[in-house]
Amino acid sequence: MLFATSDMHGYPLDRFLRQLEKAGFSSSDHLYVIGDVIDRHGDGGIAMFRWMMRQENVTLIKGNHEDMMLKCDFLFTRDGNQHDLEELTPVQETNQRRWNKNGNSVTIENILKLKEKDPEELARLLEYVRSAPVYMEVAAAKKRFVLLHGGLKDFTPGKSLDEYDPFDVVWTRPVPEDRYWDDRLVIIGHTPTQYYGEKGRMFTTETWVDIDTGAADGGSPMLLRLDDMHPFYAET
Repeated sequence: MLFATSDMHGYPLDRFLRQLEKAGFSSSDHLYVIGDVIDRHGDGGIAMFRWMMRQENVTLIKGNHEDMMLKCDFLFTRDGNQHDLEELTPVQETNQRRWNKNGNSVTIENILKLKEKDPEELARLLEYVRSAPVYMEVAAAKKRFVLLHGGLKDFTPGKSLDEYDPFDVVWTRPVPEDRYWDDRLVIIGHTPTQYYGEKGRMFTTETWVDIDTGAADGGSPMLLRLDDMHPFYAET
């Protein structure tokens, strides 16, 4: 079975593991995490990343928060004062200010703790995120899926996925009237489903499904079993 989740935003690892267990997830299944593991809550997603990178049946797909973190990796890889904006280039300063506005403090705090305790582990973590794709195409129960974080800006059916700007793939927010392919279903996160009138529940259109159920705002992530499109919601 194939499962997907997204936008955990520092959700506690122990609670997520219990959610996987209740959904019947096993070593023979595969989980796709469609971005935004980090920021806003808890330890900023660092424990979740460290667990994910050790699982052969879990795949990360980058979200916009991972994109922001990687563009600010100078905060973790250079020596000296980590927050000295006077030493930053204009591009670095812009990238840091963008991330600052999106709940990065808990992530930075826990990355720096990891750097002090185990710098080699931090290097592995950053490389793990850096090497993650921005989209994946998968098949389950003879159905085709495209998994990506945000959306497809200026969508054209004949345009290949690698022709889309990665920045747009992780930052685009579709409107309900947007249509993608007729022969494959796009699974996204990024935009909390409450903005489409489905707070805490997935939002479904004919050609795409949003599974960001609002962990960024204190809710819980969901799991979607792609084989039969069955949703699993965390107990509240």
